[in-house]
Amino acid sequence: MRVLGINALFHDPAAALVMDGRIVAATEEERFSRRKHGKRPVPFSAWELPELSARWCLEQAGLDPSELDAVAYSYDPDLARPADRLGLDDPWDHLRQEYARRAPEFLAEALPGLDPAKVRFVPHHVAHAASAGQASPYPDCAVLVLDGRGECGSHLAGRYANRELTVLGSQSLPDSMGLFYEDLTQHLGFLRSSDEFKVMALASYGTARFLDLLREYVGTDGEGGFRARPVPWGSLVPPRAAGAPWAQDHADLAASAQACLEEVLLDLVRWLHERTGEDVLTLAGGVALNCVANTRLYREGPFERVWVQPAAGDAGTALGAALHVAHQKETVEAMPTAALGRGWSDAELRDWLERAAVPYEEPADIAEAVAEELARDGVVAWFQGRSEYGPRALGHRSLLAHPGRAENLERLNAVKGREEFRPVAPMVLAERAPELFDGPLPSPYMLFVHEVAAEWRERIPAVVHVDGTARIQTVDRAAEPLVARMIDAFERRTGLPVVVNTSLNTAGRPMVDDPRDALECFGSSPVDLLALGPFAVRRKKVFA
Repeated sequence: MRVLGINALFHDPAAALVMDGRIVAATEEERFSRRKHGKRPVPFSAWELPELSARWCLEQAGLDPSELDAVAYSYDPDLARPADRLGLDDPWDHLRQEYARRAPEFLAEALPGLDPAKVRFVPHHVAHAASAGQASPYPDCAVLVLDGRGECGSHLAGRYANRELTVLGSQSLPDSMGLFYEDLTQHLGFLRSSDEFKVMALASYGTARFLDLLREYVGTDGEGGFRARPVPWGSLVPPRAAGAPWAQDHADLAASAQACLEEVLLDLVRWLHERTGEDVLTLAGGVALNCVANTRLYREGPFERVWVQPAAGDAGTALGAALHVAHQKETVEAMPTAALGRGWSDAELRDWLERAAVPYEEPADIAEAVAEELARDGVVAWFQGRSEYGPRALGHRSLLAHPGRAENLERLNAVKGREEFRPVAPMVLAERAPELFDGPLPSPYMLFVHEVAAEWRERIPAVVHVDGTARIQTVDRAAEPLVARMIDAFERRTGLPVVVNTSLNTAGRPMVDDPRDALECFGSSPVDLLALGPFAVRRKKVFA
């Protein structure tokens, strides 16, 4: 069965292709259009489809739209209700519903040859759930979904038995932990539905002194649901203007909201565990990108293992919808990797460099050449293999640096144009991680935080956050042999088994995806070396 999954309605439009139960491709529209998150989540943009990413998925498999058995759209307009009846202040939401109802026609126009009758509507939170429960390595598991909103809810709790979902609980709008966090993001001067991770980072600089006040508005009901009423944020702390300096009050408010979120999640997973008895918890929905909360669930929750979909936000519903529809006809396989996007052959990469007319070299081993540059304290743009699905750079589209120089945190934030309080991440071989980090291991998708061992904090200061933690990525030698060789080569030169890894992009722009993006980023930011496949482009030679 050939199923194309589509996420389009709110934000992070994406496409994914499942063939014969196997995930062939998955990617986000922003990587093609170069618009961060693809579009803003407003009703007037709901008609926009991930046309470029959908076409690429089909090209990757050599399929014509007419050969698809189904297109799975991750929203079911028949389940929606008017916004005012849901308690939402969204007077134009009826446009969103109308666009969703017309999605089969729009998709048929965007993908000539597609029969609109093949479009299947999949409930939004069911699509999220499938992206976790059906994509994870665990056919039997509990699943928890929390985000801003779906058709008329903000939460799903359930159980997968042999990849089959049973829904056990949900929460109706307007109560939403995702909207709770989005509202705070906006109050703190950041872009809502985009910058929530900045609030999480800022929270580490504060204390939760407003937590008791927030509990008056937010809390669980003891029956698998919760209340999350509008918080009068301005009565607690004055709003911060975008771009203005942050104050301690802002950090304290962020810390309080983070603690409040974690309390709700812990209560929900304890309720879910009582009803399922499962050993494994899988997570999806935008809230599941909160790696601090995920770690608290791992440490204090009742489940033995926690698995998080690397594209846990709305982009992941494209994959989840496709898996859900495919599973109705055949057995589906687990997600093999997050590297499901575009890739290029060495010959194609050489052609890009020749067309760009930039001097380049082909070292005997790009891993050794990069390690040498990093050991000299150079910053490296690392472009290898297929691009990652989801918001994390996982060793395919990364900026790399030396972790032993404390000033490299400020340096990389300056290169990327980011706020000074934002951390960068360490990349470490899976077999070495227990020596340096305490937390959920392995951690291949960078979705948990780990305590840095005391004896290593002064040795790798660039990757240690203010609270003594790091959001690590563990590297499996068999899955990522080139990255492993590079880390080995760096350790031989420096004695450090860790490399700084942050996403290859600058502030407000999507992660680099194709060779042109990589060359443009290299040319516009102070990067010392671009490792484009087996080729090395050195700044000193390009700008001699």
